[in-house]
Amino acid sequence: QVQLVESGGGLVQAGGSLRLSCAASGRTFSSYAMGWFRQAPGKEREFVAVISWIGGSTYYADSVKGRFTISRDNAKNAVYLQMNSLKPEDTAVYYCAAKQTRLTAAQAMGPHSLNDYWGQGTQVTVSS
Repeated sequence: QVQLVESGGGLVQAGGSLRLSCAASGRTFSSYAMGWFRQAPGKEREFVAVISWIGGSTYYADSVKGRFTISRDNAKNAVYLQMNSLKPEDTAVYYCAAKQTRLTAAQAMGPHSLNDYWGQGTQVTVSS
């Protein structure tokens, strides 16, 4: 069983930055690919980014590529999402997800993947 707790959300002006964190419980964190998804009001949840189990590969949605960076620290059971050059359309609840797999990032998780665990979400609001 893995529990995921997100933090770091908040209100920021367009062009600003935020760093989201996801703390995971469990002794097998390093065997999970970790990802971020988001859901804006009235929209379906969408994939944002994923990092492979050992951190060797990452994969991003086109909408955030070049602006967001996903990273992980297996010693701390944590995954991060550094968000730069934020836009109002990035406003959403951001969710951390885990999937037990040793596939590469692009193979492990994506828009239609079935993930094993989800966090409760953290709100990110970008004002114009």
